[in-house]
Amino acid sequence: MLLNFSSEKPIYIQLAEALEDDILKGIFEEEAQVPSTTEISISFKINPATAGKGINLLVDEEILYKKRGVGMFVSSGAKEKILQKRKEVFYNNFILSLLEEASKLDIPKEEIISMIERGKGK
Repeated sequence: MLLNFSSEKPIYIQLAEALEDDILKGIFEEEAQVPSTTEISISFKINPATAGKGINLLVDEEILYKKRGVGMFVSSGAKEKILQKRKEVFYNNFILSLLEEASKLDIPKEEIISMIERGKGK
């Protein structure tokens, strides 16, 4: 897990995304325990409140859940939730702007597909 302290993206969001990445990579399996806010704050030398804010984002999205007195755990189905969320973000941030630009340039769907396939070969 890496955090970029020079980034304009808030640390707590970077932390949440890094934990999501670790879940997608299988570093944290569903129902596995994740590091505590204290462990995270010590490891990255960040304020515990910042670590807590990142963890709570994932709790609010039902990616993580709390076991009282035990710690934080990856929810069942978390990987699929993350994939769906990221696909939606990808669509909104990349595909829609690609289609808008293709429309301006009068590029037909077939040519866009050809360009994508050509790029995948690299």
